[in-house]
Amino acid sequence: MAIWPFMVEQADALVVDDTVLPKQGKRSVGVARQYCGCLGKRANCQILVSLTRAKDEVPLPIGLRLLLPEAWAADATRCTEAGIPAEHRRAFAKTEIALMEIDRLLAAGARFGRVVADAGYGASAAFRSGMSKRGLLWAVGVPRVQNVYSPAVALHWPKASTGRARKHPVTSEDPIPAEQVLVDARWRRISWRRGTKRPLAAEFAVVRVCPAEGEQLRQGRHLPGKEVWPIGEHRSAGERKYHLSTFQPTQALRNWRPRSRRDGFASRPTSR
Repeated sequence: MAIWPFMVEQADALVVDDTVLPKQGKRSVGVARQYCGCLGKRANCQILVSLTRAKDEVPLPIGLRLLLPEAWAADATRCTEAGIPAEHRRAFAKTEIALMEIDRLLAAGARFGRVVADAGYGASAAFRSGMSKRGLLWAVGVPRVQNVYSPAVALHWPKASTGRARKHPVTSEDPIPAEQVLVDARWRRISWRRGTKRPLAAEFAVVRVCPAEGEQLRQGRHLPGKEVWPIGEHRSAGERKYHLSTFQPTQALRNWRPRSRRDGFASRPTSR
């Protein structure tokens, strides 16, 4: 998994991911019909949230916790027969499990420079917020349709001529998908290491935005959150990926300039 090489310094990273075990049987804890990544379809399997500490080419697994599906958590008899402790008979989302495991590692004294995860975790605003509240730097995958605002977005409370006062603000601009924000950015080809056949490389671009992840408004949109980096990754095979990151800007990034100021986005990345 490429972790945006131009933004990563040489320090330990905590990689949050899934480990999926195709498995049949009704008595193996957590087995249920759910999406199995290694098979590319829904199938009977167990899903475990894995945490791996990595630096360069040396991964060290330090956390692995089973996800208990709702069908299991709601069946007390089945849980008792399988020997599941009462305190673990809850159907947590995998993002919740990941945060609990991060807390466990921090309490045990583990330290790491950043947390990285794919869009299966990064799509959750609660997961991203949870890492920020813990003082962690992070870089996660997000869907290409993740809505964002420019850093210049402002909130207004229009005064109603009649009726009750407005309870929620209005944003000064409409949010747009992260994919669209990066269309006019400056893309740069970067190779981060050599693979089994050839160097691993892709086209990358960054700007500065505020993700739409705050309180939900009546129109269905969300208020802007704190500034982050949206990162585009385009590979020669046609694969397109998008990410958000709270990494601090490096000296190289200070010299990057998008091609225009379209849609109100700044023409130059700025530090916080």
